[in-house]
Amino acid sequence: MDAPSIPRDDDVVVPSDATALIVVDMQNDFAHPDGALFAPDTRAAIPVIADLLARAREAGVRVLYTQDWHDDDDPEFAIWGEHAKAETWGAQIVAELTPDAADTVVKKLRYDAFYGTPLDHLLRRAGVRHVVVVGTVANICVLHTAGSAALRHYDVVLAEDAVAAITPFDKVATLRQVTFLYAGRVAPSSGIRFV
Repeated sequence: MDAPSIPRDDDVVVPSDATALIVVDMQNDFAHPDGALFAPDTRAAIPVIADLLARAREAGVRVLYTQDWHDDDDPEFAIWGEHAKAETWGAQIVAELTPDAADTVVKKLRYDAFYGTPLDHLLRRAGVRHVVVVGTVANICVLHTAGSAALRHYDVVLAEDAVAAITPFDKVATLRQVTFLYAGRVAPSSGIRFV
């Protein structure tokens, strides 16, 4: 069976004053080779995300990080094993993408960064209407966060080369869902312009 084609935009322009860059779960347990749930694809995404962060900050775009954050007895461990335990090295954001003092870090309990967090409130208070989503893992936390943003009527853009997946299929499935189900846009990070 052939997979449906994924619509891609080579040039996406978003207003700096109404856009947030959301960096999803680029934490040691997912993005460092010694992490509990290391996804090798994340290493290639790190310099791409770093470049996008630099351009976003220079343009005055609001930057938010999500941080998977679990207690000792979290039910999610039954699915994935222990990972991103609160206050551990594994839960820390990888050194290459350390947040700046002006950035916001949102600790989340589940795949969806909006679930049980102040993320929507923070975005609305800042006048954000557009979100550029990057990070890991594509078909889990990235997809659920992007979908939840779309359901709250944010314009969603995925920077394809700044999204990491466990398998190529998982990434394609994510791009398909975001474009088909949530009317989001997919673009290379180099094609995203903050104006």
